[in-house]
Amino acid sequence: MARSIVVGLDGTEQARAAAEWAAEEARLRETALHLVYAKEPVPEALLSLVTRESEEDWAEEMLVRTAAALRARHPALSVTTRLLPAGPVPELVAVAEESELLVLGSRALGSVAGYLLGSVGLAVAGSVERPVVLVRAVGRGTAPRGTVVVGTDVRQPMDAVLGFSFEEAARRGARVQVVYAQQLPLYAGLGPAMVPDVRAAAAPEVRRWLDEQLEPWRAKYPELDTAARVVAGSAGLALVEAADDAALVVVGRRSRRSALGARLGSVAHAVLHHSPVPVALVPHD
Repeated sequence: MARSIVVGLDGTEQARAAAEWAAEEARLRETALHLVYAKEPVPEALLSLVTRESEEDWAEEMLVRTAAALRARHPALSVTTRLLPAGPVPELVAVAEESELLVLGSRALGSVAGYLLGSVGLAVAGSVERPVVLVRAVGRGTAPRGTVVVGTDVRQPMDAVLGFSFEEAARRGARVQVVYAQQLPLYAGLGPAMVPDVRAAAAPEVRRWLDEQLEPWRAKYPELDTAARVVAGSAGLALVEAADDAALVVVGRRSRRSALGARLGSVAHAVLHHSPVPVALVPHD
């Protein structure tokens, strides 16, 4: 699977949208597509109602049916399937580490359906050392041309995030919009009569930092239209608003685990829950 995109399926509409998006991505990358299903642990109270055989039969049929539909739409695409033994989180993390990219279904905040859409999906996305793309069933699910929106942070290394973003934009012939959200201190909201304009003072330094970060990528991809924006307020809100007409939103994620284990930051959570378009989480040091 060294040159493949892995899609985790669970039979939901969101997972089907993820498979469709991943098939188009595999076509753009000229790589293979690998569809997987990880068997869920069955609570003891349900053992008498659910058998391993029935789950395996259903999962195998679902994988075969999805693969056939994708091959029909993309005849040149290599599509393989695999039923993973047990335990969605460790199995999906392990198979994703052998691939270029993991794609999962995503959901709006408050929805409940499918193990890939809730705590399991978030745990996998926070643990994989490869980029993970989460795709919503509503809206656009097949990677259209448009804008690749990138969230940046002066406190984090940006090469991995920007590299992924520019490569995705180049595949689509899309423009790149880099967004930096300047979180103002609490006292800055008390009014211009009481405090100096903190935003105006800090913005030139942030813009210079953004230009320095973007310079090598603009040189490598001179054909791409690239814009940078500095906005005040919540980074999650700014990225969700910018995603309205985008093809993809890209957010960085620390690859090092904290003492509490794998986790996603507040910005990633906000974008995952509210973005109408696919969201890519790119690990960095």
